[in-house]
Amino acid sequence: MTALVLKRIALCMLLSLVIGAAISEASFYYLHAGQTRPPKVVELDIPAGTADRIARGEGAPSVPTNMTFVVGDTLLIKNQDSAMHELGPLLIPPGAQASMSLNSEQNYTATCSFQPSKYLGLEVLSPVTLTTRIAGVLETGLNLGFLVTVYSLFAIPLKKRIPA
Repeated sequence: MTALVLKRIALCMLLSLVIGAAISEASFYYLHAGQTRPPKVVELDIPAGTADRIARGEGAPSVPTNMTFVVGDTLLIKNQDSAMHELGPLLIPPGAQASMSLNSEQNYTATCSFQPSKYLGLEVLSPVTLTTRIAGVLETGLNLGFLVTVYSLFAIPLKKRIPA
C-alpha cells in the first residue's frame, strides 16, 4: 500500500512539475520577453537635422519615444546633429557621444531635447536568470503537485488488498 501511495505522489509531482514548467515559461515569454537577455550597450543615434525637426514640431524618425532596458545596460547616445542635445543629466555636443549606466530597476522619465514632447521614457527591468526560471517552475509545480496529489487520493482511492 505504501509503495502505491509513493508511486502516486511521485507521478503527480512529476506531472505537476512539467505543467508548472510550461505555465512558468509561457508567463516569462508573454510577460517578460524583454528581460531575458544579459546586459549590453544599447546605442541611440540622434540623426542630423533632428533639432530642425523638433523646432517644426516633428519627431526624429529613428528615435523611439520609450525604451526598455535590463539592469546593467548602458545607454550610449551618439549625436550626429549640428545642435547640442540633452537627455536627463547628459549634455551631448554635436558630433560627440555620452553614456548613461542603468544600474537599478525603475521607470525614468528623462528630459530630452530630441523628442517633440521634451521627455523620453526609460524602463529598466531586472533580467530573468536561470535561478528566476527554476524558482518559477518550483513554485508553480510543487504547489500544483500537492493539490493534484491530495485530489487524486480522494478522487481515485487506492484499492485495499485483501490478504489471502
